[in-house]
Amino acid sequence: MYGVSRDGDKTSPAILFTAFEQSGDTLAAPIIRELKRRDPGLGLYACGGSQMEEAGAVLLDRTVDIAVMGLGALSRSLAFRRLVKRLKQWAGEHRLVAHVPVDSPAANFPLARVMRRSGARIVHLVAPQVWAWGRWRIGKLRRLTSVVMCVLPFEEQWFTQRRVPAKFIGHPSINRSIDLAELRQQTHGLPLGAPRLALFPGSREQEVRANTRLLADVYTELQGRHAGLRGVVVAANPHLATIIRRKIGVFPVGLHMITGSADTVITWCDLALAVSGTITLDITLQRKPMIGLYKTGWISWLLAKLVLRTPYKLLPNIIAEREVVPEFVPHAGGPMPIVDQATRFLLDSKNAAVQSEELHRVCLRFADHNPAREAAQLIMSVVGEH
Repeated sequence: MYGVSRDGDKTSPAILFTAFEQSGDTLAAPIIRELKRRDPGLGLYACGGSQMEEAGAVLLDRTVDIAVMGLGALSRSLAFRRLVKRLKQWAGEHRLVAHVPVDSPAANFPLARVMRRSGARIVHLVAPQVWAWGRWRIGKLRRLTSVVMCVLPFEEQWFTQRRVPAKFIGHPSINRSIDLAELRQQTHGLPLGAPRLALFPGSREQEVRANTRLLADVYTELQGRHAGLRGVVVAANPHLATIIRRKIGVFPVGLHMITGSADTVITWCDLALAVSGTITLDITLQRKPMIGLYKTGWISWLLAKLVLRTPYKLLPNIIAEREVVPEFVPHAGGPMPIVDQATRFLLDSKNAAVQSEELHRVCLRFADHNPAREAAQLIMSVVGEH
């Protein structure tokens, strides 16, 4: 922990954000910035990363760096228990009025329990996906929340029907402005040729390790069918870029890698192959045709079929309540079924146009929302009731 006791007035109201992944750091930062804009004197604290700190929160611990999500290894588990102990002491020394757990329920649920006992209201940012699996957790969520801020349009009704206070605030990947003209300018450094294939192997290390080889194999098969094919594989950060290089080894002809710049690559491509996750909503925002996938072994494939309760696993399909994007989630086979689907899009632009229109309808479900503004307003409302 950093020198918390030296920062701010311990008698002033304090709001604590806790995040355990880079995505949580990114998600919370605009809300912290908006809260700071509304009330510059508000005591905002965070366990997270540099983005939350730059937004104006006092950083108590770099939990994004220690990556306790999952608590798999003993050392991480011990680190997490020490963190909980320190935060419990810190909460006892401050007037904590609200705790905002950001995603990562495996780590945030135990913290929320401790913070609730200290008297804080619990405002979950991103609803735990209990509608997909683990519905038995709904009772725990009901006990550990004042309100859940939902980022998918169907979640508010789903949770309120189960007596969990919830509010849909929009999604930061959809409810944002992008400058397509500027993005097109940025594509000038990307490879020339046609068709153009974007590969997104995931934003977490385990996703990248599981999916990179499959994506490379799909590209190689397609390259044999389309001599002018060019591809870009997108690494979310330099660490994942290193893993991608190792998994691919010798890059196939015409395949390049870029770190970051996901929006630019989406603008550049004719078709995206994306590991299931938030990136599929970034692609949806630009209405670009895509195929979703997630590589698993056969045992994991069987378990997923037994445990997951939703008919669809890819976010655009879950939101649309039907398959508008071909999905191989989970996928325990080889590249050929994905290659066949990709060929449909690359050979007939009509298929791409149909999916683009369907993705436009998905975007309409998010219309007129501003996640940062609505989240800040909701948090202030909960704090005002304290």
